[in-house]
Amino acid sequence: MKREALLARLRSTPRWDVLVIGGGATGLGCAVDAAARGYATLLLEAHDFAKGTSSRSTKLIHGGVRYLAQGRLGLVREALEERAILLANAPHLVHPQRFVVPVYRQWDRLVLGVGLTAYDWLAGGRSLGASRLLSARDTVAALPGVRQEGLVGGIAYMDARFDDARLAITLMRSVFDLGGLAINYLPVTALRHEAGRVVGADARDAESGARFSIAARVIINAGGVWADTLRQLDEPQAPAQLAPSQGAHLVLDRDFLPTDSALLIPHTPDGRVLFAIPWKGKVLLGTTDTPRTDLPLEPRPLAGEIDFILETAGRYLARPPRREDVRSAFAGLRPLIGSGQDGAKGGTTAALSREHLIQVSRQGLVSVAGGKWTTYRRMGEQIVDTAIPIGGLPPRPCRTRELQLHGHPGAGCEDVFGTDRAQVDNLPGAGKQIHPALTLTEAEVRHAIRHEQARSVEDLLARRHRALFIDARSARDAAPAVAALLADELGFDEGQTREQTEAFQRLAEGFLTDG
Repeated sequence: MKREALLARLRSTPRWDVLVIGGGATGLGCAVDAAARGYATLLLEAHDFAKGTSSRSTKLIHGGVRYLAQGRLGLVREALEERAILLANAPHLVHPQRFVVPVYRQWDRLVLGVGLTAYDWLAGGRSLGASRLLSARDTVAALPGVRQEGLVGGIAYMDARFDDARLAITLMRSVFDLGGLAINYLPVTALRHEAGRVVGADARDAESGARFSIAARVIINAGGVWADTLRQLDEPQAPAQLAPSQGAHLVLDRDFLPTDSALLIPHTPDGRVLFAIPWKGKVLLGTTDTPRTDLPLEPRPLAGEIDFILETAGRYLARPPRREDVRSAFAGLRPLIGSGQDGAKGGTTAALSREHLIQVSRQGLVSVAGGKWTTYRRMGEQIVDTAIPIGGLPPRPCRTRELQLHGHPGAGCEDVFGTDRAQVDNLPGAGKQIHPALTLTEAEVRHAIRHEQARSVEDLLARRHRALFIDARSARDAAPAVAALLADELGFDEGQTREQTEAFQRLAEGFLTDG
């Protein structure tokens, strides 16, 4: 997957059926859906795939337990259905996960039990196992490390976890499997219009500066928290539609919660829930909900968010965590729908769920706002359904419900490479770890460069492998070795190699909380 060949294919294609702008969960879902229907599909990402929100989730594919209390049963049913589809189509990336809710008041035990029984009922034949009440002893057995003082019992239920960035990379590979094209580091700089319709886009290669003029029958704006910026390339006076919110996460060593069960804290001071989830040999704590008026490419957890997570978790863990215990701290921005739900004046909108909004501008730009990983496939289906008549494309049915994603192993496995593992292990450096604290091998680095469009140390240590999000200090220390392999594979000179190393090490410092 040489970049020169990808750019040559881009330049040689006179017109695409579908151009998707944005390489996060929503954009990749749209591209897979469109390519699976047989449309000539192109996806452009300004940075790396899942650089933003889509690599910074709470790692859950869930039915939305908290939506039950809000009476949003339709959302719960949809999410549970999509959970089942993902478990079937990506069993190397999505796995059943047991959750345990410790209870310190009998009344809470009753209320939560009723709610989770309803959750089981809504899941129906898609259930991963019935919820059940636990004694205090069984709760401690399931959650060693939970605070036992005042514990009256618990409730166990089933949901699913996943690796968000790896699913994004797998979707990118699936676009190619289906005949489409997806390219990172190729930002769109302008939209082109003819006769009052959007007919294409201008883009610039972030590496070489080369410029491309791209024609497309329909364009989908899947820019996430930056979708408003793209809408305003189409209609400069378009009002802001999104109200971004920041979610922060902290990662601890496994000995704070040495179990394969996840902990759900059902009540927090801000009215949300907090999770402690086993992930990659660590424990992931999150999340928060903090309004943001700015859109940093690399958001940082605020001091108050870090304190909030540590204090809330500390009330439920026998050993309260401190700042110096945090291995990595990261944040993402949610593209929540704000005051612009009616869309731009004169445009048409379709609110297909309360979680996302699809809008078609006067010029025919199809934009989506909101959404979440669990329902990315369904969103992609709905967006492409909307785009087909806008682009005058021949109607074709959605195929993603039964579409096995790239690397599908045929059954569940914990290896994110799935059937690609044999290819990985045939490369130089198989079994040779980059760093003693990380599972990443030299062969996996080479595979990511050759087959997954990794272009930087960050691409490799943040998204192809999750080192930056698991153990920021070890990731920082591994940067020189990864940069050397990049140089070997891509021909970087000494200055470029040093620049790659230093840039990532500066980034990694922002993921540390203890200086």
